[in-house]
Amino acid sequence: MTDSVKPDVIKEIVCEFEEDMLLPRQEERLRKVVAGMVESCADHHTIDHVGAALIPSKDEIIRILDILQDLLFPGYFGRQELTRQTLEYHLGQEIMVLHDMLANQISRSIRHECRRMESLCVKCVQMGREEAVIFLEKLPDLRRLLSWDVRAHYDGDPAAKSLDEIVFCYPGLYAIFVYRVAHELHARNLPLIPRIMTEHAHSRTGIDIHPGAKIGTSFFIDHGTGVVIGETTEIGNRVRIYQGVTLGALSVPRESEGGGSLRGKKRHPTIEDDVTIYAQATILGGEAVIGARSVIGGNVWLTTSVPPDTTVLLEPPSHIFRGDNNRR
Repeated sequence: MTDSVKPDVIKEIVCEFEEDMLLPRQEERLRKVVAGMVESCADHHTIDHVGAALIPSKDEIIRILDILQDLLFPGYFGRQELTRQTLEYHLGQEIMVLHDMLANQISRSIRHECRRMESLCVKCVQMGREEAVIFLEKLPDLRRLLSWDVRAHYDGDPAAKSLDEIVFCYPGLYAIFVYRVAHELHARNLPLIPRIMTEHAHSRTGIDIHPGAKIGTSFFIDHGTGVVIGETTEIGNRVRIYQGVTLGALSVPRESEGGGSLRGKKRHPTIEDDVTIYAQATILGGEAVIGARSVIGGNVWLTTSVPPDTTVLLEPPSHIFRGDNNRR
């Protein structure tokens, strides 16, 4: 009888037997992992959000941005063709949905901040709905601002075939759209949501604009990858910047060395009207002011101010050209 059992059947029986032996051990090890994780949450040196107010949902905030993109550029990103006859109904429906979503997320952010600051919070829902209305009242002005930004991209990039191409395709415009939305919420001192928005744009485009920065009209970011614009940066009107530009702060001391005293202080440069900053340029420090109509060349590093109507360039590097006959 035993001789008639095939080898592959024996192998299968052995494998099942070994699995039955291993499963209890693995489950016990996993229970220890869970216990260790619970214990770690009792350690005040680690970070968790257990027992605290519900925080805003990143997924919901991204959905809010999608609706806002459709509202601020109507007819581009929706699922239906819009006409002048259907526009009012479409916008009204979208705004009502947006209000409820945004009010809920704002209420969460306010409640979270109140708990974090150990303050009594009794009107988070009412405040969330009111703040949502205040923000929505700014949408017509945001549309006009973004229209100027689209035209600045078209005027600044000869490769652009149409305004539609810029709205659909340009990462610089998307980052500016998200920044302008987030900046309005930041100006109302609403926590978390503005940073969630701009960090989503950062992950999508490679362009990092802090919602606290102040940026004028007709802003153009060409290509965009690697651009960094810090919290206290001030940018005038009709400014053009290219990929890899950093408008940043000088090295900040650690908290124990007094770095906390710099929070809210001017740490990033001021860029006046009609300035052009070429690729990989770095401008650092709150005292650096780039005067109007100046041009900052590629790879320039600045920590000091530049007078208006000035061009700043690096000296040309020394190149070595070798032909095929000179190669070893």
